[in-house]
Amino acid sequence: MRLVALDWVNFLLADVRGGLGAYVIVYLVTRAHWSQATVGAVLTVSGLTGIMLHPSVGALIDNIRAKRALLIVATLVLSVCGLAVVWAPTLPVVLAADIAMAVLGGVFAPVVAAMTVGLCDSDALPARLGRNAVFDRSGNVFMAVVVGILGTIFSEAAPFYLLPVFAALTIGAVLSIPARAIDHDRARGLAAEDVGAASQPEGWRMLLRSRPLVVFAAAAAILSFANAPLLQLVAQKLALAHPGYETGLTSAAIIITQLATIPMALLAARANAFGRRPLLIIAFAAVPLRCLLCASFDNPSWLLGVQLLDGAAQP
Repeated sequence: MRLVALDWVNFLLADVRGGLGAYVIVYLVTRAHWSQATVGAVLTVSGLTGIMLHPSVGALIDNIRAKRALLIVATLVLSVCGLAVVWAPTLPVVLAADIAMAVLGGVFAPVVAAMTVGLCDSDALPARLGRNAVFDRSGNVFMAVVVGILGTIFSEAAPFYLLPVFAALTIGAVLSIPARAIDHDRARGLAAEDVGAASQPEGWRMLLRSRPLVVFAAAAAILSFANAPLLQLVAQKLALAHPGYETGLTSAAIIITQLATIPMALLAARANAFGRRPLLIIAFAAVPLRCLLCASFDNPSWLLGVQLLDGAAQP
């Protein structure tokens, strides 16, 4: 039952996170009448702040045993931030909310990953992580469909008012995982023979001494900087060109992206069989190709179709 609950955590948590991101940008530009330059400046400041704080967040996740509580608090804070954007779309409020959301971006996936490691043994872990990704992507698709329908019929604020609903459901799923079922020592990377011993997980300086890890971390950072803004930029471009259909077009872009990530997640679940390097090569090659194609054409059908490459960039 605890693994079924983990499925629901991934599905519902995707709904919570899916209420933000591109929807925030579209709302600020089209309804709050912010300039694109102001939105870009706020996103840059919040994004850089979040990146600088992510190592500290990771250290906290590694050391804290109350991982369920951390996930619940982060979910509640994210809901409040989303509502704050709608209720008071002023620069100080949006900047504070966006910084908080950027920091929380480094909470959800690592906490769920740590809980997964604590719930599953090493042999079952690759398949379980792939299953997590499938439920996460499916949740994003579900959220985008619901928001696209409600946002088009009622208001572009629909994603933000749905956040508390999905947050409550997510909290229920998290609490259905027994705290005692999570092996916190294994979640920290301790081997079974180390549990109860004086040894501790390696410190962060070990990462700097490992050349492969340094190279991979740098490559992953560059990939994220290149890929992360593209969906928001495409959604903004579509929203400005097609007033009245902003939420629907944004949802369509998210749906296409997330549908493309599902087969990639299934491939990642079998990474032990054929290796991880081919998946990484596909991911790194997809990003510059997507940038080139998005910059070269303005047709909405083309821009939406190109989002399939975003799925390839997230193995």
